[in-house]
Amino acid sequence: MSIDAALIDHLKSRLDRQAVLDLLARAVGTPSVTGEEAAFAGLLAGELEALGARDVVQTEFAPGRPNVRGLIPGAGNGPRLLLTGHTDTVHVRGWAERWAGTERENPFGAAIVDGEMWGRGTGDLKAGICTTLMAARLLAQAGLTPPAELMFAFIGDEESGEPGSGVSGGMARLVADIEAGAAPRPDFAVYVEPTRLNVYTAQMGFLICDITVTGRSAYFGVPELGVDALKASHAILSALFAHSARLEARAPHDLVGHPFLLVTTLEGGGYIAVPGECRISLILKLLPGEGLDQAVVELEAAVRAVALDPAIRLDFAYPAGRDHRYGGTPSEVSPDLAAVRLLAEAVKAVRPDRGAIEGAPYWSEAPFLINRLGIPALYCAPGDIRNCHTLEERIEVEEYLDGIVAFAAFLARFGGPK
Repeated sequence: MSIDAALIDHLKSRLDRQAVLDLLARAVGTPSVTGEEAAFAGLLAGELEALGARDVVQTEFAPGRPNVRGLIPGAGNGPRLLLTGHTDTVHVRGWAERWAGTERENPFGAAIVDGEMWGRGTGDLKAGICTTLMAARLLAQAGLTPPAELMFAFIGDEESGEPGSGVSGGMARLVADIEAGAAPRPDFAVYVEPTRLNVYTAQMGFLICDITVTGRSAYFGVPELGVDALKASHAILSALFAHSARLEARAPHDLVGHPFLLVTTLEGGGYIAVPGECRISLILKLLPGEGLDQAVVELEAAVRAVALDPAIRLDFAYPAGRDHRYGGTPSEVSPDLAAVRLLAEAVKAVRPDRGAIEGAPYWSEAPFLINRLGIPALYCAPGDIRNCHTLEERIEVEEYLDGIVAFAAFLARFGGPK
């Protein structure tokens, strides 16, 4: 069943603008920096209960750090749709100083300035979470019952940057619960990372590698007694840049582009001495269809091929394991899936300039669902990833409102008659 203008007009006429803005303001006003998601999870549990969801539960994936999920029954026995996103945000260090003396000063204040709501989590991704909740409420207010059962699952620990966190603990617990039968198994999923209301059906994979180059320090006056780790690092950097060029020469993915390697950190040296140790950090981008194990083999081979002093020791560490021990796997689903086309149609019916099929310029947790569980998943939500994680995080109010109507139209048709 297609998205018609009458449905969009009906939904728009029932949208309570102030109520949906109030929910987003309350969400932003409930801090949930990674590791401290509990208060926001509690707020979301209350919202699900207010929507009439059944089986609303909070399940800890780590002490004091809960996921929250619930179900809204559909009209039939059709597919189950998962609406999911992470509850945690990045830190707010420097925010108050950047905006001191302005209405934006409080990073959790949800100030609206020139048609945009400002604050940590507005785009990444509390607007997306609120969009799903308010879309379900809008359906009820419009007198409509979704054909499919709606499964809401809001999870912690997606963002990285806080000590001991950011390893997708929340998603790993949700997947484990689904595998064990402790949570229902969805048939399709929408993960509400910000996409500016475009539809992302593919995403890159990644790995982060820390290379420790160990030589031997010595006083500068007798350098022959040392083994220069910085000199070795220079040769290794050249090899890494050459490896990136080889990656970039590979055929690009239609939606994700080229793979590459980016050196992000070089640390080393000592005071008036031969540098005895250096550390090189890098991030490597993979395309759908490429594997992390092979990427690591190629990377380490490129580095070890460099002619170094035999006394140099190389150690490789991969600190950002997600759905794979080395990092995050790439993933994709067919843009031709009926659910993909339906969501794109719903967005275009509200915002003709959005709803394009694109690839994610980031890594998030859909691969857990796609690659581990075999559940098709995509990203779609209001918000612009380019201002997320910055001191200028914000979301256009009208984009958020349009997202609610578009999602409500999608929910009204998903799982219904063909």
